[in-house]
Amino acid sequence: MPMYQVKPISGGEIKTDLPTCMYKLPNIHAQQGNSCTSEHALQNGEVDPAVRALEARQDEIMRKLYELKAAVEGLAKTVTTPDADLDLTVSSSLSPPSSSTFKGVTDLDTVLGKDLGALRDIVINANPAQPPLTLLVLHSLLCQRYRVLSTIHVHSSVSSVPTQLLSCLGPRHADSYARQLFQLGFTLIWKDVPKLEMKFSVQNMCPIEGEANVARFIFKLLAPYPSDPVLATLVDNWVDTAFFQLAEGSTKERAAVLRALNSALGRNPWLAGSEFSLADVACYCCVLQSGSASSAPANVQRWIKSCENLGHFGPAKLFLK
Repeated sequence: MPMYQVKPISGGEIKTDLPTCMYKLPNIHAQQGNSCTSEHALQNGEVDPAVRALEARQDEIMRKLYELKAAVEGLAKTVTTPDADLDLTVSSSLSPPSSSTFKGVTDLDTVLGKDLGALRDIVINANPAQPPLTLLVLHSLLCQRYRVLSTIHVHSSVSSVPTQLLSCLGPRHADSYARQLFQLGFTLIWKDVPKLEMKFSVQNMCPIEGEANVARFIFKLLAPYPSDPVLATLVDNWVDTAFFQLAEGSTKERAAVLRALNSALGRNPWLAGSEFSLADVACYCCVLQSGSASSAPANVQRWIKSCENLGHFGPAKLFLK
C-alpha cells in the first residue's frame, strides 16, 4: 500500500509509438555507381546535391594540382642551373614527331638516362656573334623525331641579339606551359661565351664545349653512331675538318677541303657512304657559312642540292639570307 495517494493527471491510457530499429540507414544496394558514402546520403537513399557539387569541385582541384606538380618538377632543373639569371624568355614551340631521315632508332633513356618525371632539357649557351648553324639543323631533325619544347633566352651578358636569332627555333606554342606533354627540352641561351657549351645534367656531368662535340651528342639522339669503327672515324674526321678547316681555316685550307669533298662525293652520294650522316650536316653548314658554296666543284654543288632537297636545312639557309 503506497504511502501517498495521488490522483492521475490525465485520463485514459497513453499510447507511445516505439521505433522498430535503433538506427536508420539508406539501402546501399540502391546506390550502385554512386561515389558518395552513406553518411552523406539522405533518408530516402538520394545523395545531397551540395555534396555532389563539392566532390566534383574537389576532383577538378586535384587534377589541376597534379598538372601544377608536373610543371614545377620540370622547372626544377632550370632553376638549379648556373644560368638561372635569365633576362628574357622569347619563344617556345612544340613540334609533332614525324618521319626521320635516319634509319637507326635511339632510345632517349639509353642516351639521357631514365625519365624521372622532369623534362629532360638540353641547355646550350651560344654566342650570338657565332650562331651555331649545325645545331639549328639538328634541332629541326629532333623536332621530326620527338615532341620538343624549344625555348630561347637572352642572358644578361648580351646587350642585344638580332631579331632572326630570337625566332630561330620557331614560334611559341600554346601548350608550352605544360612541360609534361613534351619528350625533350631544347633551350638555347644567347650568352657572351668564348666557346659554345652544352649542359644537360648539372649534377652528373660537366659542360660539353665546342659546336662539333655538342653536335655529336645531339646527333646520337637521332640515330646511333656507326658501329663500324672505320665508318665512325670517317664521320668524326669530316666533322672536325668542317669546323677546324672550313669554318676557321685559311683560304688554302678551305680550297683543299673542297677538293677532298669533291673527290669523296664522286664515289658516294653522301660523305659517309650511302646514308646521310652528321658529316653531311656539319660540312654543309660550314660550306654555307664560309661562303664557298658558289665556287664549289661540281660534285659538291650536286651534294648541296641533295642536302637542300631533304628539307632540313631551312633554318640555316634562312639565317644566312
